[in-house]
Amino acid sequence: MNTYFYIRVSSKDQNTIRQEVKAKEIGIPVGNVFIEKVSGKNVTDRPVLTNMMTMLKSGDKLIVDSISRFARNTKDLIELVEQLNEKGVIFVSLKEAIDTTTPTGIFMLTVFGAVAQLEREYIRQRQAEGIAIAVAQGKFKGRKPVEYPKQWDKYYKMIKDGAMTNVEAMKLMDLKKTTFYKLIKDYECK
Repeated sequence: MNTYFYIRVSSKDQNTIRQEVKAKEIGIPVGNVFIEKVSGKNVTDRPVLTNMMTMLKSGDKLIVDSISRFARNTKDLIELVEQLNEKGVIFVSLKEAIDTTTPTGIFMLTVFGAVAQLEREYIRQRQAEGIAIAVAQGKFKGRKPVEYPKQWDKYYKMIKDGAMTNVEAMKLMDLKKTTFYKLIKDYECK
């Protein structure tokens, strides 16, 4: 079992010393400390975090100074911790005293998860209410249907005959993956 420490500050000119001192105080080897100087706004734009998450193995422990250094919001926190749980990695946040090996730590994460779910439900509810008002006022007509690209029939036949892969067809027709598969599904349901 290896123990790692993840450190993040929001910009290149901010200092990581305080978090590095904590890592040193609890005995984390320098090679097991991951430092990232980037905004936490988007989890997918954090290369150090992404790299670290791929190398963690079952039985490892990941420590952070504070959940705000690990995740920007509850949704991201829950998603990241779920990834860790799937790998069998223990998560510890020093400031909030969260440790996924303890019943209290699991309870706290469950509470965070419930709050995140409630947040998502409120967003969906407000969105549905807004759409209902826009429809009633004639301002919302829904998403425009996606048109089939030129030569769709030709490319579709080539895909089915095995002469072309889906990826090649997407590139040729300049379609995003989700749009491409939606068109395939609709086409086959005709």
